[in-house]
Amino acid sequence: MRRIDWIKQKGWAFCLSILLPMGIMCFVYFRLGIHPGSEKTILASDALSQTSNFFASLNNALHGKQSFFYTWHGSLGLNYWSFMAYYLNGVFSPLIYFFDNSQVPDALYLIILLKYGAIGGSFWVMSDQLFKIPQWSKVMLSTSFALSGFAVAYSPQQMWLDGLIYFPLVILGIHRLMDKKKPAVLFVSYLLLFLSNFYMAFMIGVFSFLYVLCRFLTEPSQYKKSLIPYLITSLLAGGASMITILPTLLDLKNNGESLTELKQFFTKGTDIWDIPVKTMVGVYDTSKYGSSPFLYFGLLGLIFCLFYFVSPKFPIKNKLLYGSLFLLLIGSVYIEPLNLFWHGFHSPNMFLFRFSFLFSFLGLLLAGFGLEKVTREDTNRLINIVMGLILLYLAIIFLANRKRYDFLDKTTITATVIFLLVYLLIWIISEKWYQNRRIWWVLLLLVFLGEIALNTQRTVTGINGEWHYPERAAYDRNYTDVHQLVEATRKENQTLYRLANLNSVSRNESFIYGYSGVSMFSSIRNRHSSMYLNELGFRSNGTNLNIQYANNTLVMDALLGIKYNISENDPQKYGFTLKQTAGKHKVYENQLALPLGILTDQGIYKKDAVKNQSELIQYLSKQKEPLFYFSEAEMIKEENVHIEDQGSVLFYSKTTPNKLRKMTYSIDVPARSQAYLSLYGRGIEVEAITKVNGLEQRTGLEEHGQYYNLGYYEKAQKIQVEVSFTGEGVVHLVKPTAMFMNVDVFEKSVQAIQKQGVSFETKGRIAEADVNLAKDQVVLTTIPYDKGWRAYVDGKEVAIPTFKDAFLALPVSQGTHKIKFVFLPEGFKIGLGLFISCNVLFGLFNWQVCKKREQEQSLS
Repeated sequence: MRRIDWIKQKGWAFCLSILLPMGIMCFVYFRLGIHPGSEKTILASDALSQTSNFFASLNNALHGKQSFFYTWHGSLGLNYWSFMAYYLNGVFSPLIYFFDNSQVPDALYLIILLKYGAIGGSFWVMSDQLFKIPQWSKVMLSTSFALSGFAVAYSPQQMWLDGLIYFPLVILGIHRLMDKKKPAVLFVSYLLLFLSNFYMAFMIGVFSFLYVLCRFLTEPSQYKKSLIPYLITSLLAGGASMITILPTLLDLKNNGESLTELKQFFTKGTDIWDIPVKTMVGVYDTSKYGSSPFLYFGLLGLIFCLFYFVSPKFPIKNKLLYGSLFLLLIGSVYIEPLNLFWHGFHSPNMFLFRFSFLFSFLGLLLAGFGLEKVTREDTNRLINIVMGLILLYLAIIFLANRKRYDFLDKTTITATVIFLLVYLLIWIISEKWYQNRRIWWVLLLLVFLGEIALNTQRTVTGINGEWHYPERAAYDRNYTDVHQLVEATRKENQTLYRLANLNSVSRNESFIYGYSGVSMFSSIRNRHSSMYLNELGFRSNGTNLNIQYANNTLVMDALLGIKYNISENDPQKYGFTLKQTAGKHKVYENQLALPLGILTDQGIYKKDAVKNQSELIQYLSKQKEPLFYFSEAEMIKEENVHIEDQGSVLFYSKTTPNKLRKMTYSIDVPARSQAYLSLYGRGIEVEAITKVNGLEQRTGLEEHGQYYNLGYYEKAQKIQVEVSFTGEGVVHLVKPTAMFMNVDVFEKSVQAIQKQGVSFETKGRIAEADVNLAKDQVVLTTIPYDKGWRAYVDGKEVAIPTFKDAFLALPVSQGTHKIKFVFLPEGFKIGLGLFISCNVLFGLFNWQVCKKREQEQSLS
């Protein structure tokens, strides 16, 4: 009977809190043509290269195709445990198990909708226990949080939504601990939060600690006994989460980028009107650079949050304390040190002010307390609040910088004012006909849903305009063919090999097809290997978030064991032969690919040794003949381009807008040479297009390597190369030159190295090989070095000297030996021990607290 009563009294509201956010998001996506079976995908274009492929890699792990600790599919090899801690540890992620990798967009559609429903449901659970207000009000507060400005605008980064699921439960746990001496909800919520996404957990953890301090200061005598239980509970939850957090922190310490240098006190690009503007309905400026924080949490929530501060029904001390949290968050928008603090002292790469969801949550929390106390006697006060907001928003139109706030349109301003007036009108009229309470609640809910739906639609439309929801074909039009070719190469190889798709649609494509490649874009990466690979010709500038395979030479194909290229056209590379065709795609096998390990000597460890690919192949092969030589690329034709010579750099500008800049070069290619054109320079969002012998390459000038392949030539030949630049900006280039590889010297060098090759068998997190050495040597591998690796020779653990902190390289003595590399994330064993011990300790602590509480209740 209790369950039936609960369903009648509260269950419907709980279900609505889950279904309304999901329903509104479905409605908005459907209007944009996004739904299962549609031609569009839910993944915004930039996320298409991350989210979909990362979830596909999790699918591989769940089906036993890769280890949960290490993946060979992420840029030669990657610590997968810390990778999951940021991208894949969400509560709904395991649902990917029930989908094929070709269905990942459909899986993510379901997962994202479930996350919005879970956010609404968790906020309702908190509201139901904290607020003594009608269930309709709880539903509206829950929906407001689930579809807040932050939650919708930053939805392309779906892994951040998990933090919003647990946030209300953390605050509920704090109240239960402080008011009822029940710590279990707080422990479980903190633990799940820390395990799901360490990044959001940091922000919520700091905020919740400040919230505890504020609550304590409201009633110090009442809450002073709860501080120690709070600290014990939070520390034990944090300790238990070390199974994920500790390996991740150590990985970030070893491979993360440096902290952002503070150069100013005030945050660049902010304005005094940013806060009120982003509380209006349907405001979307950008989620790239130059945005203001996304603070929208519904006009009803805003009205009653302000009511909390203007009503005399709440103690001034409480207003000052909770107001100080608002001031801190507002100050964090404008004061750069505070802004960086919330981001872990690392400046965000687009998607700015990632802590802004804290503002929305705090506003709705206080709105709930305000709703508890509002009565008909407060009508005048509510009128003043609404009119004050309207005047504020109208003032923005006349006083704000129109150039900065050009995204404010008539729809936004009109809708905001109308909704405010309608809410006020409903309140005033319902006072006279209060007997028909249900009618007014239904009317209020319908108006509220209209507001939330409008804001959500305009925000999602903004995302679509800025990031684009691409056609589903962008994800799966080549899936079947490429998957077939990758599987065919897998059947032919017993040991690890590497592959590159020259027509890939994603930088992270290797994750979805399950092959080992070079290209990757990820916030969790092995920076040291990427930095050295950048020196070897694979473009990975700056903080190495991105590494690209395109526009390197045959030398690195050989040294990294790139055994296959998949391409729609002949790649025109020496040593690559056609193996199989599937649809428009073909797979070409590299006859000169090297194994995972190569025997060399101790000289490889010298600091200044092998700084580039030429030095590396010469050192390993002991060949001294020049491999590369250069000549001038003679320009014979130019179109729509003005070239200004500034010494070592040429500036290419347009003479006519909206037309390509085209240059044609004449190059004399010697016999038996692989030819390249060196294009190196700057041109943001500029593509360089080269055309020669029917081969066209389109690559980002700043994103990809500098050596554009012109093909292999058996006989000497004069060729013409057409180069075009897209985009409107001025292109800065070092003077283009032709580079030639002598394939005879190259082949001789590779054959010499092949004699020193060591084949490794890889399975999961283990790589092993057998060697028979006539003298002491070093086994150099192209496995990225990570402190999680342990090396064993004949079963005995040995130290691993670092090779430029980039690759595993192991000295091995003369004789026959078995080499074994085993990966376990650094700190995992300690984290596992903490996970077990802290869970046990909390169980004992909770038992003691419950026992003490029962004793106190029996005495009272």
